Amino acid sequence: WHQLPMDCSPTFCVPGFWNLFTIFRMENEFPRVHMSFISVIPEKPALSISKASTWELILSVCLKSYKWQYSWKKKLVAVQQVRQATNQIVMNCADIDIITASYVPEGDEEIHATGFNYQNEDEKVTLSFPSTLQPGTGTLKIDFVGELNDKMKGFYRSKYTTPSGEKPQASDTKFEATDARRAFPCWDEPAIKATFDISLVVPKDRVALSNMNVIDRKPYPDDENVVEVKFARTPVMSTYLVAFVVGEYDFVETRSKDGVCVRVYTPVGKAEQGKFALEVAAKTLPFYKDYFNVPYPLPKIDLIAIADFAAGAMENWGLVTYRETALLIDSKNSCSSSRQWVALVVGHELAHQWFGNLVTMEWWTHLWLNEGFASWIEYLCVDHCFPEYDIWTQFVSADYTRAQELDALDNSHPIEVSVGHPSEVDEIFDAISYSKGASVIRMLHDYIGDTDFKKGMNMYLTKFQQKNAATEDLWECLEGASGKPIAAVMNTWTKQMGFPLIYVEAEQVENDRLLKLSQRKFCASGPYVGEDCPQWMVPITISTSEDPNHAKLKILMDKPEMNVVLKNVKPDQWVKLNLGTVGFYRTQYSSAMLESLLPGIRDLSLPPVDRLGLQNDLFSLARAGIISTVEVLKVMEAFVNEPNYTVWSDLSCNLGILSTLLSHTDFYEEIQEFVKDVFSPIGERLGWDPKPGEGHLDALLRGLVLGKLGKAGHKATLEEARRRFKDHVEGKQILSADLRSPVYLTVLKHGDGTTLDIMIKLHKQADMQEEKNRIERVLGATLSPELIQKVLTFALSEEVRPQDTVSVIGGVAGGSKHGRKAAWKFIKDNWEELYNRYQGGFLISRLIKLSVEGFAVDKMAGEVKAFFESHPAPSAERTIQQCCENILLNAAWLKRDAESIHQYLLQRKASPPTV
Repeated sequence: WHQLPMDCSPTFCVPGFWNLFTIFRMENEFPRVHMSFISVIPEKPALSISKASTWELILSVCLKSYKWQYSWKKKLVAVQQVRQATNQIVMNCADIDIITASYVPEGDEEIHATGFNYQNEDEKVTLSFPSTLQPGTGTLKIDFVGELNDKMKGFYRSKYTTPSGEKPQASDTKFEATDARRAFPCWDEPAIKATFDISLVVPKDRVALSNMNVIDRKPYPDDENVVEVKFARTPVMSTYLVAFVVGEYDFVETRSKDGVCVRVYTPVGKAEQGKFALEVAAKTLPFYKDYFNVPYPLPKIDLIAIADFAAGAMENWGLVTYRETALLIDSKNSCSSSRQWVALVVGHELAHQWFGNLVTMEWWTHLWLNEGFASWIEYLCVDHCFPEYDIWTQFVSADYTRAQELDALDNSHPIEVSVGHPSEVDEIFDAISYSKGASVIRMLHDYIGDTDFKKGMNMYLTKFQQKNAATEDLWECLEGASGKPIAAVMNTWTKQMGFPLIYVEAEQVENDRLLKLSQRKFCASGPYVGEDCPQWMVPITISTSEDPNHAKLKILMDKPEMNVVLKNVKPDQWVKLNLGTVGFYRTQYSSAMLESLLPGIRDLSLPPVDRLGLQNDLFSLARAGIISTVEVLKVMEAFVNEPNYTVWSDLSCNLGILSTLLSHTDFYEEIQEFVKDVFSPIGERLGWDPKPGEGHLDALLRGLVLGKLGKAGHKATLEEARRRFKDHVEGKQILSADLRSPVYLTVLKHGDGTTLDIMIKLHKQADMQEEKNRIERVLGATLSPELIQKVLTFALSEEVRPQDTVSVIGGVAGGSKHGRKAAWKFIKDNWEELYNRYQGGFLISRLIKLSVEGFAVDKMAGEVKAFFESHPAPSAERTIQQCCENILLNAAWLKRDAESIHQYLLQRKASPPTV
C-alpha cells in the first residue's frame, strides 16, 4: 500500500479472464470443499507485465504466517496479455505456499517457474521464469496451499453454537482492505477490477453463499456427500468485495417492490430474529434506487449474521456480512437501541452497494468516499424508514461531535490522507473517515440543496459505474449539478485536517444587528498560536428567536474575518450561528450573545439540536482551556426542563468525560452528587415503567437516565434496580430489554462477588449474542480489585467471542480509576496474545484507545509511548499518538480547572441552586 513512485505509470487492470480453481480439506465438518473462480474483464486494457519493478509497486502489510490444521489446495489459471518482455511476475500473496507455477504462451510450450521469492513484509510473491515471457497472450497457472485461519480476516473459520449445544464451524471471508491475497494470489487493489464466476463444492447439508445468485446445484461426481453450487457471474468488481460463506443457516426472504430477492441468513433456529433487518432492507433498496435514480444492479441481496466477525459489517456485493448484534433482533429480548443500530448498519451497508461497489474509490486515500458517504446516507435512509427516531438529532451526538473531538487533536489527519503501508489503511478506518466524512457530506448537502445534490449523485454514479473514481470526480459532478464552487469549498475540508472555531460578537445598529465573525483553527490544546493559520470556506447559517427553525441568512465565509448585517432584528432577540448544528465548526459567542441564548435552553425555544450544539461547543471550549469548566457546569443546570433524548445523551457523555477526569481527584463523589442533581428531575418524571403513548425515544431516554443515576449511586434508583434484578434472576418478573443495561450496570457497580457470579451465569445462559454483549459491556463496573481481575481473566476465556474481548477490557478501563490501571497492566502482561489476535486490524486500535484514554497524569503518556516503542503495533501508531496527546490534555485540564470545579461543587452543596 505504499504510494506509487512518481516515475512509474503501470496499467493496473487484469486482462482477459482469470480462472481460479480452489480446493481445501477440513478434518472436521467439511470433508471437502472446492471453489472455482472465473474472472473476466470486458473492455479493459491488458495488464502490463513489463518488468518486475512495475509489479512490485503493489503494496501490502506484514503479518506472521500461522499454520493451522485446516488448509486447502488451489490452482490459479490466469489468461493475460504480456505487453513487454519479462521473466518475472509479481502478485499479492499472504499466508500462501506456492507449489508450482507456469506460464503458457498462446500456441507455444509451457514455461515452468524456477523460483518463488516471497516478500512477506510486503505480502507479495515474485515468480521467476528461466526464459523471457514474450509480448502476447498467455496463461498463468499456479498450484498452491493456503490456510483457513483464526484471524477474522481473509478466508477464516468461525465457530457457532447450534440449538443442541454443538459447536461446529463455518468458513467466512473478510477481504477489506487487503486480505483477498490470503485466499488466493491476486492483484489486490481496488482499481484492479474483474468479474467472477464462482462455484463451490460443499457438504450437501451446508449452505453455500457468494456474491451472486445460484444458477445450478448438482451432485458432485467424486463424492456423494457433497454438491456443486454454481453462482452467476458478478459485475466488474474489486477483489476486496469478493465473498463466500459455507455453514449451517436458516433464512427469511422477501422481495423488494423493485423485484430484488432479499434474504437474511441467521443461525439455525433463529430465523424470526432476521425479520426486522429483512423489513429494513426491503424498504432501503427502493429508497436508494429512487434517491440515486440508479437501479440496484444485482438480482439478489443476502444479509448474513456471522458468529466471529471483527467489524460491525462488511458490504461485499450481494452478500453483506454482519456481526450477529448488527443484524438480529428478537421481539422480546432486543432493546430499542439495538433496533436502531440494526437499521443504521443495514442502511450503511446497502448504500455501499452503489457507493463503493458500483463505483469504487481509486485508491485507499479516497476511503472516505465510501465510508463517509455511507455514514451520512444511512441516517437519511433511517429517517425515511423510521421518522419517529429523530435520527438527525442523534447524528450530531453520535457522529458530528465524535469527529470534532478527534479532529481537534494535533495527531488527527485530513479526510484525504496519503496511504502508504497497509497498516496505514487500517489506521484511517476511524472517526475522521467515517464521522467527519459524514459530517462534511451533510454540510455539503445542506449547502447545495437536496434537488441538486441528488442530480449530482446520479451524474457521478452513472458516469463511473463499474469503474473507479477519486474525490475530485465527485466534486466535478456536484459542481455541474449545482453551479456552486464545490471543489474550492470542499478541498478546504478534505485536504487539511482540523476545523475552524468561529468567534462572533454582535452590535445593535438601529433596527439591525451587526455581526463580526472571525475564524481560527480549533485546537484541543487551546487557542491556535501558529503563524500560518489554515482557513476554511465555511457555509454559515444564522437564525434568530423570531424564527428559530429557519435560517434568516446563509453566507459562505471565505476569509478570516467578515462583517454581516442582519436586517430587522430587535434588541431583545437572540442570534445563533449554525442552525441545526450542520456546519462542521465550533462557535464561541461574546459574553452578551451567550447570555441572551441561555434562556432559550430553559424555555426550550432553541430547537433540540441547537441546544445540544450550544452545550457541546461550550464543553469543548472548556476542555481546551478557552473558557472555565465551571461556566459549563452552570449551563448544564439550565437543562432541568430538557425533554429530548439526544440532548440528554450528549450531556451524559460530557459529564461522563468530566467524571473520568475527576476520578483522579479526592472529590470524585462531589461530581457524582452533581450528576444526581442534574438527572434526578427527569428520572422522576420518567419513572421505571413505560406510560401510554410513549415511543422509541422515551425508551432510550429512560434507559439512559436510570443508568446514569444508578451508576452515580442515586439511592432510590439503586434500591429499585436491586429489587428488579432479584425478580429477574428468580424468574418472577423478567426485565424488559430496555431496562437490562441500566439495571445490570447499577447492581454491578454497587454489588459484590455474588452479583458478579450471577451476571457471568446469566451470560453463559444467554442464547442471544445481544444479551451476552450487554453483560460483557457492564462487567467492568465492578469496583473490587479482586473482582476486576476476575473480569479481565474472563475477557480472554472461550466464553467471550474474540471480537468482544475488546469491549470487556475497555469496560474495565472505563469503570473506575483502579480498573483503568488494572486493564492497562493486563494488556501489557497479555500483549503477545492480544496482538496476535488483532494485529493488522482496527480492533487493536480500539483496544488501546479504550484502555488508556482515561489517564490524566503526564508520566502515563510517557509510559504508554515507551511500551509501544518496544512493542510495535503498526496499524495503531496514529491511535497511540492520539492517546498520548489526550492523556497530556487531560492532565493539563485537571491542573487548570480542578480546584475551581471543587470550590464550585462545595459552594453548590452548601447552598443548592434554585430553578
